[in-house]
Amino acid sequence: MSATRDPLPGAAEPSPRTGDPGLHRLAAGALLISFQGTTAPDWVLRGLEDGLGGVCLFGFNVADGEQVAALSARLNEAGRPIISLDEEGGDVTRLAYHTGSAYPGNAALGAVDDVALTERVYHAMAADLARCGVNLDMGPVADVNTADDNPIIGTRSFGSSPDLVARHTVAAVRGLQSAGIAACVKHFPGHGATHQDSHLEIPLVDASLDLLRERELVPFLAAIEAGAKSIMSAHVAVPDLTGTLPATLSWETLTRLLRRELGYDGVVITDALDMHAISRSVGLAEGAVMALAAGADMLCLGPLPTPDDIRSIVDHMVDAVAEGRLTAERLEEAATRVERLRDWFAGEHGSAGKNSEVTEGDVVGLDAARRAVSLTGSAGPLADPFVVEIDTPPTIAVGEVPWGIAPWLPQAEIVRVRPEKADAGALLGRARDRSLIVVVKDAHRHQSSRDLISELLTARPDAVVVEMGLPIWRPGARAYIATYGAARANARAAVELLSGGPLAVR
Repeated sequence: MSATRDPLPGAAEPSPRTGDPGLHRLAAGALLISFQGTTAPDWVLRGLEDGLGGVCLFGFNVADGEQVAALSARLNEAGRPIISLDEEGGDVTRLAYHTGSAYPGNAALGAVDDVALTERVYHAMAADLARCGVNLDMGPVADVNTADDNPIIGTRSFGSSPDLVARHTVAAVRGLQSAGIAACVKHFPGHGATHQDSHLEIPLVDASLDLLRERELVPFLAAIEAGAKSIMSAHVAVPDLTGTLPATLSWETLTRLLRRELGYDGVVITDALDMHAISRSVGLAEGAVMALAAGADMLCLGPLPTPDDIRSIVDHMVDAVAEGRLTAERLEEAATRVERLRDWFAGEHGSAGKNSEVTEGDVVGLDAARRAVSLTGSAGPLADPFVVEIDTPPTIAVGEVPWGIAPWLPQAEIVRVRPEKADAGALLGRARDRSLIVVVKDAHRHQSSRDLISELLTARPDAVVVEMGLPIWRPGARAYIATYGAARANARAAVELLSGGPLAVR
Protein backbone atom coordinates (compact mmCIF):
# COMPACT_ATOMS: atom_id res chain seq x y z
CA MET A 1 0.00 0.00 0.00
CA SER A 2 1.31 3.42 -0.92
CA ALA A 3 2.04 5.74 1.97
CA THR A 4 0.33 8.58 0.12
CA ARG A 5 -2.72 6.84 -1.34
CA ASP A 6 -5.23 5.26 1.00
CA PRO A 7 -7.22 2.99 -1.32
CA LEU A 8 -10.96 2.67 -1.55
CA PRO A 9 -12.08 1.25 1.77
CA GLY A 10 -11.78 -2.46 1.07
CA ALA A 11 -12.21 -2.42 -2.71
CA ALA A 12 -8.79 -1.75 -4.15
CA GLU A 13 -6.87 -4.31 -2.07
CA PRO A 14 -7.56 -7.99 -2.71
CA SER A 15 -8.97 -9.98 0.19
CA PRO A 16 -6.52 -12.36 1.82
CA ARG A 17 -9.23 -15.00 1.40
CA THR A 18 -9.92 -14.52 -2.30
CA GLY A 19 -7.19 -12.38 -3.89
CA ASP A 20 -9.82 -11.13 -6.33
CA PRO A 21 -9.90 -7.33 -6.77
CA GLY A 22 -12.86 -7.70 -9.16
CA LEU A 23 -14.92 -9.19 -6.35
CA HIS A 24 -13.97 -6.28 -4.13
CA ARG A 25 -15.17 -3.89 -6.80
CA LEU A 26 -18.50 -5.73 -7.03
CA ALA A 27 -18.91 -5.58 -3.26
CA ALA A 28 -18.00 -1.90 -3.07
CA GLY A 29 -20.40 -1.15 -5.92
CA ALA A 30 -23.31 -2.11 -3.68
CA LEU A 31 -22.53 0.60 -1.11
CA LEU A 32 -24.08 4.03 -0.64
CA ILE A 33 -21.64 5.70 1.73
CA SER A 34 -21.77 9.00 3.60
CA PHE A 35 -19.17 11.48 4.77
CA GLN A 36 -18.92 14.62 6.86
CA GLY A 37 -18.63 18.11 5.42
CA THR A 38 -19.70 20.07 2.38
CA THR A 39 -16.87 18.92 0.11
CA ALA A 40 -15.96 15.37 -0.87
CA PRO A 41 -12.96 13.94 1.01
CA ASP A 42 -10.17 12.39 -1.03
CA TRP A 43 -11.05 8.89 0.21
CA VAL A 44 -14.55 9.25 -1.23
CA LEU A 45 -13.28 10.43 -4.61
CA ARG A 46 -10.73 7.61 -4.77
CA GLY A 47 -13.41 5.20 -3.70
CA LEU A 48 -15.70 6.27 -6.53
CA GLU A 49 -12.84 5.85 -8.98
CA ASP A 50 -12.37 2.32 -7.65
CA GLY A 51 -16.02 1.29 -7.76
CA LEU A 52 -18.05 2.61 -4.82
CA GLY A 53 -21.71 2.63 -5.78
CA GLY A 54 -22.59 6.11 -4.63
CA VAL A 55 -23.29 8.45 -1.75
CA CYS A 56 -26.16 9.44 0.48
CA LEU A 57 -26.09 13.09 1.54
CA PHE A 58 -27.37 14.47 4.83
CA GLY A 59 -28.03 17.92 6.24
CA PHE A 60 -24.41 18.29 7.32
CA ASN A 61 -23.38 17.98 3.66
CA VAL A 62 -25.56 20.93 2.62
CA ALA A 63 -24.88 24.65 2.76
CA ASP A 64 -27.05 25.73 -0.18
CA GLY A 65 -28.10 24.56 -3.63
CA GLU A 66 -25.08 25.99 -5.40
CA GLN A 67 -22.72 24.19 -3.03
CA VAL A 68 -24.56 20.85 -3.47
CA ALA A 69 -24.39 21.27 -7.26
CA ALA A 70 -20.61 21.80 -7.04
CA LEU A 71 -20.27 18.79 -4.73
CA SER A 72 -22.28 16.60 -7.10
CA ALA A 73 -20.20 17.75 -10.07
CA ARG A 74 -17.01 16.79 -8.25
CA LEU A 75 -18.42 13.38 -7.34
CA ASN A 76 -19.40 12.80 -10.96
CA GLU A 77 -15.86 13.58 -12.09
CA ALA A 78 -14.70 10.59 -10.05
CA GLY A 79 -17.21 8.04 -11.32
CA ARG A 80 -20.87 7.39 -12.11
CA PRO A 81 -22.26 7.59 -8.61
CA ILE A 82 -25.78 7.30 -7.35
CA ILE A 83 -26.19 10.63 -5.53
CA SER A 84 -29.08 10.36 -3.11
CA LEU A 85 -30.68 12.08 -0.14
CA ASP A 86 -33.96 12.15 1.79
CA GLU A 87 -36.11 14.91 0.36
CA GLU A 88 -39.69 14.23 1.40
CA GLY A 89 -40.95 17.78 1.77
CA GLY A 90 -42.48 18.61 5.12
CA ASP A 91 -40.46 17.74 8.20
CA VAL A 92 -37.83 15.59 6.45
CA THR A 93 -35.65 17.70 4.18
CA ARG A 94 -31.95 17.78 3.38
CA LEU A 95 -31.72 20.58 0.81
CA ALA A 96 -33.58 22.92 3.20
CA TYR A 97 -32.18 21.41 6.40
CA HIS A 98 -31.11 24.81 7.75
CA THR A 99 -34.27 26.75 6.86
CA GLY A 100 -37.19 24.33 6.69
CA SER A 101 -38.84 23.05 3.53
CA ALA A 102 -40.80 25.18 1.08
CA TYR A 103 -43.02 22.13 0.53
CA PRO A 104 -45.59 20.67 2.90
CA GLY A 105 -45.15 16.99 3.61
CA ASN A 106 -47.23 13.98 2.72
CA ALA A 107 -49.81 14.36 5.50
CA ALA A 108 -50.76 17.79 4.16
CA LEU A 109 -50.96 16.46 0.60
CA GLY A 110 -53.08 13.56 1.78
CA ALA A 111 -55.39 15.96 3.61
CA VAL A 112 -55.93 17.92 0.38
CA ASP A 113 -56.26 14.67 -1.59
CA ASP A 114 -55.59 16.14 -5.01
CA VAL A 115 -53.25 13.80 -6.89
CA ALA A 116 -52.48 16.45 -9.50
CA LEU A 117 -51.24 18.74 -6.72
CA THR A 118 -49.12 15.96 -5.23
CA GLU A 119 -47.54 15.32 -8.64
CA ARG A 120 -46.83 19.05 -9.05
CA VAL A 121 -45.20 19.26 -5.62
CA TYR A 122 -42.96 16.25 -6.25
CA HIS A 123 -42.10 17.48 -9.75
CA ALA A 124 -41.02 20.81 -8.27
CA MET A 125 -38.95 19.03 -5.60
CA ALA A 126 -37.38 16.91 -8.33
CA ALA A 127 -36.43 20.01 -10.30
CA ASP A 128 -34.66 21.34 -7.18
CA LEU A 129 -32.79 18.05 -6.82
CA ALA A 130 -31.85 17.91 -10.49
CA ARG A 131 -30.38 21.41 -10.37
CA CYS A 132 -28.24 20.24 -7.44
CA GLY A 133 -26.99 17.15 -9.27
CA VAL A 134 -28.88 14.65 -7.12
CA ASN A 135 -30.26 11.74 -9.13
CA LEU A 136 -32.14 9.62 -6.57
CA ASP A 137 -34.61 10.78 -3.93
CA MET A 138 -35.14 8.58 -0.88
CA GLY A 139 -38.88 9.08 -1.18
CA PRO A 140 -41.80 9.07 -1.30
CA VAL A 141 -42.91 7.48 1.97
CA ALA A 142 -45.56 4.89 1.07
CA ASP A 143 -46.29 3.74 4.61
CA VAL A 144 -49.94 3.57 5.66
CA ASN A 145 -49.85 5.27 9.05
CA THR A 146 -52.32 3.23 11.08
CA ALA A 147 -50.66 3.66 14.51
CA ASP A 148 -51.52 7.08 15.97
CA ASP A 149 -48.50 6.99 18.25
CA ASN A 150 -46.08 5.91 15.51
CA PRO A 151 -42.87 7.67 16.58
CA ILE A 152 -41.14 7.76 13.19
CA ILE A 153 -43.73 8.03 10.37
CA GLY A 154 -46.62 10.32 11.38
CA THR A 155 -46.84 13.32 9.04
CA ARG A 156 -44.41 11.63 6.66
CA SER A 157 -47.30 9.41 5.52
CA PHE A 158 -50.07 10.48 3.17
CA GLY A 159 -52.57 9.01 5.64
CA SER A 160 -54.20 5.92 7.14
CA SER A 161 -56.14 4.71 4.09
CA PRO A 162 -54.29 2.26 1.80
CA ASP A 163 -56.08 3.53 -1.28
CA LEU A 164 -55.35 7.20 -0.51
CA VAL A 165 -51.70 6.44 0.19
CA ALA A 166 -51.47 4.38 -3.00
CA ARG A 167 -52.83 7.05 -5.33
CA HIS A 168 -50.59 9.76 -3.85
CA THR A 169 -47.56 7.48 -3.89
CA VAL A 170 -48.12 6.97 -7.62
CA ALA A 171 -48.48 10.73 -8.12
CA ALA A 172 -45.24 11.33 -6.21
CA VAL A 173 -43.36 8.71 -8.25
CA ARG A 174 -44.61 10.28 -11.48
CA GLY A 175 -43.69 13.78 -10.32
CA LEU A 176 -40.15 12.78 -9.41
CA GLN A 177 -39.38 10.53 -12.36
CA SER A 178 -40.86 12.82 -15.00
CA ALA A 179 -38.17 15.30 -13.93
CA GLY A 180 -35.37 12.74 -14.14
CA ILE A 181 -35.10 11.86 -10.44
CA ALA A 182 -35.40 8.20 -9.49
CA ALA A 183 -37.93 7.56 -6.74
CA CYS A 184 -37.05 5.27 -3.84
CA VAL A 185 -40.40 4.24 -2.36
CA LYS A 186 -40.14 3.45 1.33
CA HIS A 187 -40.30 1.60 3.75
CA PHE A 188 -41.12 -1.90 2.43
CA PRO A 189 -43.10 -3.87 3.55
CA GLY A 190 -44.55 -1.01 5.64
CA HIS A 191 -43.54 0.99 8.73
CA GLY A 192 -46.89 2.62 9.45
CA ALA A 193 -48.24 0.19 12.05
CA THR A 194 -45.21 0.35 14.35
CA HIS A 195 -44.89 1.76 17.84
CA GLN A 196 -41.07 1.79 17.82
CA ASP A 197 -38.37 3.67 15.90
CA SER A 198 -36.06 1.44 13.83
CA HIS A 199 -33.25 3.93 14.43
CA LEU A 200 -33.29 2.63 18.01
CA GLU A 201 -34.64 -0.94 17.90
CA ILE A 202 -36.37 -3.50 15.68
CA PRO A 203 -40.02 -2.37 15.44
CA LEU A 204 -42.81 -4.93 15.32
CA VAL A 205 -45.56 -4.97 12.71
CA ASP A 206 -48.17 -7.27 14.24
CA ALA A 207 -50.04 -8.09 11.04
CA SER A 208 -50.93 -11.31 9.27
CA LEU A 209 -49.87 -11.79 5.67
CA ASP A 210 -53.48 -11.28 4.58
CA LEU A 211 -53.67 -7.95 6.45
CA LEU A 212 -50.29 -6.96 5.05
CA ARG A 213 -51.57 -7.55 1.52
CA GLU A 214 -54.79 -5.61 2.20
CA ARG A 215 -53.10 -2.65 3.89
CA GLU A 216 -49.32 -2.17 3.85
CA LEU A 217 -48.59 -3.61 0.41
CA VAL A 218 -51.27 -1.72 -1.53
CA PRO A 219 -49.18 1.47 -2.07
CA PHE A 220 -46.04 -0.51 -2.92
CA LEU A 221 -47.82 -2.58 -5.56
CA ALA A 222 -49.22 0.65 -7.03
CA ALA A 223 -45.71 2.15 -7.08
CA ILE A 224 -44.33 -0.93 -8.82
CA GLU A 225 -47.04 -0.71 -11.48
CA ALA A 226 -46.18 3.00 -11.88
CA GLY A 227 -42.55 2.12 -12.65
CA ALA A 228 -40.79 3.14 -9.43
CA LYS A 229 -37.06 2.85 -10.05
CA SER A 230 -36.17 1.77 -6.51
CA ILE A 231 -37.74 0.60 -3.28
CA MET A 232 -36.29 0.91 0.23
CA SER A 233 -36.50 -1.94 2.71
CA ALA A 234 -37.57 -1.36 6.31
CA HIS A 235 -35.85 -2.66 9.42
CA VAL A 236 -39.18 -3.93 10.79
CA ALA A 237 -40.07 -7.42 11.93
CA VAL A 238 -43.32 -8.94 10.67
CA PRO A 239 -43.44 -12.28 12.51
CA ASP A 240 -45.67 -14.03 9.93
CA LEU A 241 -43.25 -12.96 7.19
CA THR A 242 -39.79 -12.31 8.61
CA GLY A 243 -39.81 -14.24 11.87
CA THR A 244 -37.60 -12.31 14.27
CA LEU A 245 -35.47 -10.80 11.52
CA PRO A 246 -35.96 -7.25 10.26
CA ALA A 247 -37.35 -7.21 6.71
CA THR A 248 -34.06 -5.82 5.35
CA LEU A 249 -32.39 -9.13 6.21
CA SER A 250 -35.27 -11.38 5.20
CA TRP A 251 -35.14 -13.42 1.97
CA GLU A 252 -38.84 -14.13 2.39
CA THR A 253 -39.53 -10.39 2.25
CA LEU A 254 -37.15 -9.10 -0.41
CA THR A 255 -37.02 -12.07 -2.74
CA ARG A 256 -40.12 -14.22 -2.28
CA LEU A 257 -42.59 -11.39 -1.60
CA LEU A 258 -41.18 -8.32 -3.35
CA ARG A 259 -39.45 -9.96 -6.31
CA ARG A 260 -41.53 -13.05 -6.96
CA GLU A 261 -45.03 -12.28 -5.69
CA LEU A 262 -45.15 -8.56 -6.50
CA GLY A 263 -42.95 -8.89 -9.59
CA TYR A 264 -40.52 -6.08 -8.80
CA ASP A 265 -37.26 -6.01 -10.78
CA GLY A 266 -35.97 -2.52 -9.91
CA VAL A 267 -33.25 -1.62 -7.44
CA VAL A 268 -33.84 -2.55 -3.81
CA ILE A 269 -32.03 -0.21 -1.41
CA THR A 270 -31.77 -0.81 2.31
CA ASP A 271 -32.59 1.74 4.94
CA ALA A 272 -29.44 2.89 6.72
CA LEU A 273 -27.57 -0.08 8.15
CA ASP A 274 -26.09 1.97 11.00
CA MET A 275 -29.56 2.15 12.55
CA HIS A 276 -29.72 0.17 15.78
CA ALA A 277 -32.18 -2.34 14.34
CA ILE A 278 -29.24 -3.67 12.29
CA SER A 279 -26.02 -2.39 13.87
CA ARG A 280 -26.95 -3.54 17.37
CA SER A 281 -28.48 -6.85 16.34
CA VAL A 282 -26.24 -8.49 13.73
CA GLY A 283 -23.74 -5.67 13.19
CA LEU A 284 -22.93 -3.50 10.19
CA ALA A 285 -20.74 -5.94 8.28
CA GLU A 286 -22.92 -9.00 8.81
CA GLY A 287 -26.00 -6.91 8.12
CA ALA A 288 -24.52 -5.99 4.75
CA VAL A 289 -23.98 -9.64 3.86
CA MET A 290 -27.41 -10.74 5.06
CA ALA A 291 -29.18 -7.89 3.23
CA LEU A 292 -27.49 -8.73 -0.05
CA ALA A 293 -28.22 -12.43 0.39
CA ALA A 294 -31.86 -11.55 1.11
CA GLY A 295 -32.13 -9.67 -2.19
CA ALA A 296 -31.03 -6.07 -1.63
CA ASP A 297 -29.01 -4.42 -4.41
CA MET A 298 -27.63 -1.32 -2.69
CA LEU A 299 -26.75 -0.86 0.96
CA CYS A 300 -27.29 2.57 2.47
CA LEU A 301 -24.77 2.64 5.30
CA GLY A 302 -25.94 5.85 7.00
CA PRO A 303 -23.83 8.68 8.42
CA LEU A 304 -21.92 6.81 11.14
CA PRO A 305 -19.60 4.30 9.38
CA THR A 306 -16.01 5.53 9.00
CA PRO A 307 -13.61 4.71 6.15
CA ASP A 308 -12.21 1.91 8.32
CA ASP A 309 -15.72 0.58 8.90
CA ILE A 310 -16.40 0.64 5.16
CA ARG A 311 -13.15 -1.20 4.49
CA SER A 312 -14.17 -3.87 7.00
CA ILE A 313 -17.66 -4.17 5.51
CA VAL A 314 -16.29 -4.78 2.00
CA ASP A 315 -13.78 -7.33 3.30
CA HIS A 316 -16.54 -9.09 5.20
CA MET A 317 -18.71 -9.24 2.07
CA VAL A 318 -15.85 -10.70 0.02
CA ASP A 319 -15.04 -13.24 2.73
CA ALA A 320 -18.71 -14.23 2.84
CA VAL A 321 -18.46 -15.16 -0.85
CA ALA A 322 -15.44 -17.34 -0.11
CA GLU A 323 -17.35 -18.99 2.74
CA GLY A 324 -20.40 -19.67 0.55
CA ARG A 325 -22.76 -17.44 2.58
CA LEU A 326 -23.09 -14.97 -0.31
CA THR A 327 -22.67 -15.72 -4.00
CA ALA A 328 -20.77 -13.73 -6.57
CA GLU A 329 -23.81 -14.19 -8.81
CA ARG A 330 -25.95 -12.29 -6.29
CA LEU A 331 -23.45 -9.42 -6.33
CA GLU A 332 -23.43 -9.45 -10.13
CA GLU A 333 -27.22 -9.39 -10.24
CA ALA A 334 -27.25 -6.37 -7.90
CA ALA A 335 -24.61 -4.62 -9.99
CA THR A 336 -26.64 -5.21 -13.17
CA ARG A 337 -29.73 -3.60 -11.66
CA VAL A 338 -27.76 -0.60 -10.43
CA GLU A 339 -26.10 -0.19 -13.83
CA ARG A 340 -29.52 -0.26 -15.45
CA LEU A 341 -30.54 2.59 -13.16
CA ARG A 342 -27.43 4.55 -14.17
CA ASP A 343 -28.35 4.04 -17.80
CA TRP A 344 -31.79 5.51 -17.05
CA PHE A 345 -30.10 8.58 -15.57
CA ALA A 346 -27.98 8.90 -18.70
CA GLY A 347 -30.98 8.62 -21.02
CA GLU A 348 -33.78 11.01 -21.84
CA HIS A 349 -35.24 10.86 -18.33
CA GLY A 350 -32.03 12.10 -16.77
CA SER A 351 -31.71 14.78 -19.42
CA ALA A 352 -35.23 15.99 -18.59
CA GLY A 353 -34.08 16.63 -15.04
CA LYS A 354 -30.85 18.37 -16.00
CA ASN A 355 -32.67 20.64 -18.44
CA SER A 356 -35.57 21.47 -16.13
CA GLU A 357 -36.32 25.15 -15.75
CA VAL A 358 -39.06 24.67 -13.15
CA THR A 359 -38.74 27.35 -10.46
CA GLU A 360 -42.24 27.18 -8.99
CA GLY A 361 -41.20 25.46 -5.77
CA ASP A 362 -42.22 28.21 -3.35
CA VAL A 363 -45.43 28.83 -5.29
CA VAL A 364 -46.66 25.25 -5.51
CA GLY A 365 -45.48 24.48 -1.99
CA LEU A 366 -47.34 27.39 -0.47
CA ASP A 367 -50.42 26.62 -2.55
CA ALA A 368 -50.44 23.08 -1.18
CA ALA A 369 -49.86 24.24 2.41
CA ARG A 370 -52.71 26.78 2.15
CA ARG A 371 -55.08 24.13 0.83
CA ALA A 372 -54.15 21.72 3.61
CA VAL A 373 -54.35 24.01 6.65
CA SER A 374 -57.65 24.03 8.53
CA LEU A 375 -59.21 26.30 11.14
CA THR A 376 -61.80 25.21 13.67
CA GLY A 377 -63.38 28.10 15.54
CA SER A 378 -62.45 31.76 15.13
CA ALA A 379 -58.95 33.16 15.47
CA GLY A 380 -60.09 36.79 15.49
CA PRO A 381 -57.78 39.80 15.30
CA LEU A 382 -54.43 39.49 17.08
CA ALA A 383 -53.57 41.93 19.86
CA ASP A 384 -49.86 42.11 20.81
CA PRO A 385 -49.56 38.32 20.36
CA PHE A 386 -47.65 36.16 22.83
CA VAL A 387 -46.67 32.78 21.36
CA VAL A 388 -45.72 29.71 23.35
CA GLU A 389 -44.00 27.11 21.18
CA ILE A 390 -43.86 23.77 22.97
CA ASP A 391 -40.58 22.08 22.21
CA THR A 392 -40.89 18.58 20.77
CA PRO A 393 -37.84 16.29 20.57
CA PRO A 394 -36.99 15.75 16.89
CA THR A 395 -36.84 12.26 15.51
CA ILE A 396 -33.54 11.05 14.08
CA ALA A 397 -35.10 11.02 10.59
CA VAL A 398 -36.02 14.70 10.86
CA GLY A 399 -32.97 16.02 12.70
CA GLU A 400 -32.61 19.62 13.87
CA VAL A 401 -34.66 21.27 11.12
CA PRO A 402 -36.06 24.68 12.17
CA TRP A 403 -39.80 24.82 12.79
CA GLY A 404 -42.36 27.17 14.25
CA ILE A 405 -44.15 30.38 13.24
CA ALA A 406 -41.50 32.94 14.22
CA PRO A 407 -40.37 33.71 10.62
CA TRP A 408 -43.91 34.73 9.69
CA LEU A 409 -45.06 36.59 12.82
CA PRO A 410 -42.28 39.09 13.57
CA GLN A 411 -44.56 41.33 15.64
CA ALA A 412 -45.09 38.59 18.23
CA GLU A 413 -43.13 37.75 21.35
CA ILE A 414 -42.28 34.08 20.98
CA VAL A 415 -40.92 31.78 23.66
CA ARG A 416 -40.05 28.11 23.22
CA VAL A 417 -40.44 25.96 26.31
CA ARG A 418 -39.88 22.38 27.33
CA PRO A 419 -43.27 21.27 28.59
CA GLU A 420 -42.00 19.33 31.58
CA LYS A 421 -40.10 22.39 32.84
CA ALA A 422 -42.51 25.16 31.81
CA ASP A 423 -44.10 27.43 34.40
CA ALA A 424 -47.69 27.84 33.20
CA GLY A 425 -48.39 30.59 35.70
CA ALA A 426 -45.47 32.66 34.50
CA LEU A 427 -46.48 32.17 30.87
CA LEU A 428 -50.04 33.23 31.62
CA GLY A 429 -48.75 36.30 33.40
CA ARG A 430 -46.75 37.35 30.35
CA ALA A 431 -49.78 36.71 28.13
CA ARG A 432 -52.17 38.88 30.18
CA ASP A 433 -54.23 41.23 27.98
CA ARG A 434 -52.56 39.79 24.89
CA SER A 435 -53.53 37.22 22.25
CA LEU A 436 -52.19 33.85 23.39
CA ILE A 437 -51.11 31.38 20.71
CA VAL A 438 -49.84 27.91 21.62
CA VAL A 439 -47.88 26.00 18.97
CA VAL A 440 -47.19 22.28 19.32
CA LYS A 441 -46.15 19.24 17.28
CA ASP A 442 -47.89 15.89 17.77
CA ALA A 443 -49.48 16.72 21.12
CA HIS A 444 -51.20 13.32 21.05
CA ARG A 445 -47.82 11.63 21.49
CA HIS A 446 -46.58 13.70 24.44
CA GLN A 447 -48.49 13.76 27.71
CA SER A 448 -46.41 16.63 29.08
CA SER A 449 -47.38 18.77 26.07
CA ARG A 450 -51.06 17.99 26.57
CA ASP A 451 -50.84 18.77 30.28
CA LEU A 452 -49.27 22.17 29.64
CA ILE A 453 -51.80 23.09 26.93
CA SER A 454 -54.70 22.04 29.16
CA GLU A 455 -53.38 24.15 32.03
CA LEU A 456 -53.00 27.19 29.78
CA LEU A 457 -56.46 26.73 28.28
CA THR A 458 -58.09 26.39 31.68
CA ALA A 459 -57.10 29.99 32.37
CA ARG A 460 -57.25 31.18 28.76
CA PRO A 461 -59.98 29.35 26.81
CA ASP A 462 -59.72 32.16 24.26
CA ALA A 463 -56.24 30.99 23.22
CA VAL A 464 -55.42 29.67 19.74
CA VAL A 465 -53.76 26.26 19.44
CA VAL A 466 -51.69 25.54 16.32
CA GLU A 467 -50.97 21.84 15.83
CA MET A 468 -48.03 21.29 13.44
CA GLY A 469 -48.11 17.52 13.63
CA LEU A 470 -51.06 15.18 13.23
CA PRO A 471 -54.28 16.76 14.56
CA ILE A 472 -55.36 13.78 16.64
CA TRP A 473 -55.73 15.41 20.08
CA ARG A 474 -57.93 18.48 19.78
CA PRO A 475 -58.27 20.55 22.96
CA GLY A 476 -61.15 22.92 23.53
CA ALA A 477 -59.52 26.15 22.43
CA ARG A 478 -61.38 29.09 20.91
CA ALA A 479 -59.53 28.36 17.66
CA TYR A 480 -57.63 25.27 16.56
CA ILE A 481 -55.39 25.32 13.48
CA ALA A 482 -54.11 22.08 11.94
CA THR A 483 -51.24 22.34 9.47
CA TYR A 484 -50.45 18.60 8.97
CA GLY A 485 -46.72 19.32 9.14
CA ALA A 486 -44.08 21.68 10.46
CA ALA A 487 -42.39 22.78 7.23
CA ARG A 488 -41.75 26.44 6.55
CA ALA A 489 -44.66 26.45 4.09
CA ASN A 490 -47.00 24.96 6.70
CA ALA A 491 -46.04 27.65 9.21
CA ARG A 492 -46.69 30.45 6.74
CA ALA A 493 -50.11 29.04 5.86
CA ALA A 494 -51.02 28.89 9.57
CA VAL A 495 -49.97 32.49 10.22
CA GLU A 496 -51.98 33.65 7.22
CA LEU A 497 -55.06 32.19 8.89
CA LEU A 498 -54.14 33.94 12.12
CA SER A 499 -53.47 37.24 10.37
CA GLY A 500 -56.44 37.17 8.05
CA GLY A 501 -54.65 37.25 4.71
CA PRO A 502 -51.57 36.43 2.60
CA LEU A 503 -48.14 37.37 3.89
CA ALA A 504 -45.25 38.95 2.05
CA VAL A 505 -42.37 36.63 1.15
CA ARG A 506 -39.54 36.56 3.71
